[in-house]
Amino acid sequence: MANLLHYSGGFFGFLIFILDIFAIYEVFKSERTSAGKLLWTLLIFFFPVFGLIFYYFFSERKRYNTEYTITYQTIP
Repeated sequence: MANLLHYSGGFFGFLIFILDIFAIYEVFKSERTSAGKLLWTLLIFFFPVFGLIFYYFFSERKRYNTEYTITYQTIP
């Protein structure tokens, strides 16, 4: 039982690390200002768990994500 708890901590740490990498990648590919990108990156880097929580709940991801932007064109 002690070995299972020992290894589960490493697994959760690795999972948080992978999620941090994805979040930082998403920040860099977003349409945010340079200051906004730097702020979110530093928050995620220095506070990995709380930074992820803050980013996913408070970052307005749909607003800044390039995949969700819709452009309308008029038909001549």
